[in-house]
Amino acid sequence: MKKAIYRQHGNAAEVIEIIDAEPQALEPGQSRVKILRSPINPSDIVQIAGQYGIQPDMPAAAGMEGIGEVVEVNGDGHEIGTLVLLADPPGAWASERVFPTEVLVPVPRADIDQLAMLTVNPATAYLLLTEYVDLKEGDWIIQSAANSAVGRYVTQLAKSRGINVASVVRRETAIPDVKDAGCDAAFVDGPDLAERVEAELDKAPVLAIDAVAGDAFGRLIATLAHGGTAVSYGGMSGEPLIIPDGNIIFNNVSVRGFWLVNWFTNAGPDEIKRVYGELTELVLSGQLNAPIDKIFTLDQITDALAHTVAGGRSGKVLLAPNGI
Repeated sequence: MKKAIYRQHGNAAEVIEIIDAEPQALEPGQSRVKILRSPINPSDIVQIAGQYGIQPDMPAAAGMEGIGEVVEVNGDGHEIGTLVLLADPPGAWASERVFPTEVLVPVPRADIDQLAMLTVNPATAYLLLTEYVDLKEGDWIIQSAANSAVGRYVTQLAKSRGINVASVVRRETAIPDVKDAGCDAAFVDGPDLAERVEAELDKAPVLAIDAVAGDAFGRLIATLAHGGTAVSYGGMSGEPLIIPDGNIIFNNVSVRGFWLVNWFTNAGPDEIKRVYGELTELVLSGQLNAPIDKIFTLDQITDALAHTVAGGRSGKVLLAPNGI
């Protein structure tokens, strides 16, 4: 079998290597899964760089999520050939992996590219919309990085619930993308963002969702209604959060942070099953999807990582560890 590992933190394209390893013997309660697809997410890049909330021992396996097919089971479990979402990360960038059978989530046969991306970004978008504010039909939310995978999922999920979406991007050329994704208003970030949002929207947003940090976070906060909530789930700018004290003090804005790992830690099995069941149905119906830019084989992982961080992509980069 082949798998991607790194022996030190750094630029993912420079420190990742593909090694040959002996297949792991199955113990009772374990399943062997042939990995079919695994996306390259920002969280993967951040973890390899050593900037993630959890740091694995070295050498470390890579890959946070994916989809595979059960090929061997020791004891009771899923039937051979069952399509499953991969849990127990990291380690999805491999031709196969052994998992505790109980953590594998079976899914119907469908578009494996879309299903491979189900575990991280759609769940993040879903929870950002449901965990912090009791959103009502007709409410406005505003989000930065709206042309990202999470941003696209946020838009799709919000629109399915009758919630209005204001999308903020960092360049004019991204405006058509977020409008095609279904947002109700689109803005290029800038110092006068709050004034432009107030002029265009019929009422102020009650929830701001940010993945950029830095001054962009403060500009989103300035658009919020009194008592609104701002949630940070990423720091693409590499800068600390800028939080204007006047909005916090006088406008009673709440600031929260989101990390999917915390939700997994605190949510019970029934809650996890409910969320992923709902998301799976939305993917199967075509209501939830993300564009694919390019698919690489595992042996092409250096090129795949370089392509991911280069920018200007039209969608997500996927790995196909067992061939495209």
